[in-house]
Amino acid sequence: MATLTCPGCAATVSHDDLICFTCGTNLPRRGPVEEEEATPPTVMQEYLRPDDAPPGAQAPATGPISPVVLRLTFPAGNVDVPAGTSLVLGRDPGESLVAAAFAGCENVSRRHATITVSDTGQATIRDEYSTNGTFVNGDRVLPGTDVRITDGDLVRLAADVTAEVSLSGRPGFSTNGHQGAG
Repeated sequence: MATLTCPGCAATVSHDDLICFTCGTNLPRRGPVEEEEATPPTVMQEYLRPDDAPPGAQAPATGPISPVVLRLTFPAGNVDVPAGTSLVLGRDPGESLVAAAFAGCENVSRRHATITVSDTGQATIRDEYSTNGTFVNGDRVLPGTDVRITDGDLVRLAADVTAEVSLSGRPGFSTNGHQGAG
């Protein structure tokens, strides 16, 4: 079997891994069919090319990624999303790496919402056409629409699962001393 590498940092990854444990990049799903067409890289996997690059040229595999980490503080625990990655929130363990946090929440859809933190550190949430809705500071997010979230926002999935959003510029940050709190 061929050695698999992360498209974000070139670290060796296992065939069964969903994310790279070195850099946090979401890994493409590997299906049983080897003859599938290669999917184009997502915005999260590709850096913007310089204006003078020829059309179709691939960007270098290295580049600066913001040190921002988004933390969602749920009653069941914290969920961290580093810059340059996205994470599905929901009850389906096949879709969400944090499904265990919502196991007892029947109001949360199997694939409820997606949190994305861009390479530059801007965070968004998108409702994935959930049954009971996704809310930011009490306002319902339109299904399929990305809504920006910032430090201090409250994100609610369905009627009763609420998390506070914290953003930090360094990995391993602590929420004990809220930065910028007034």
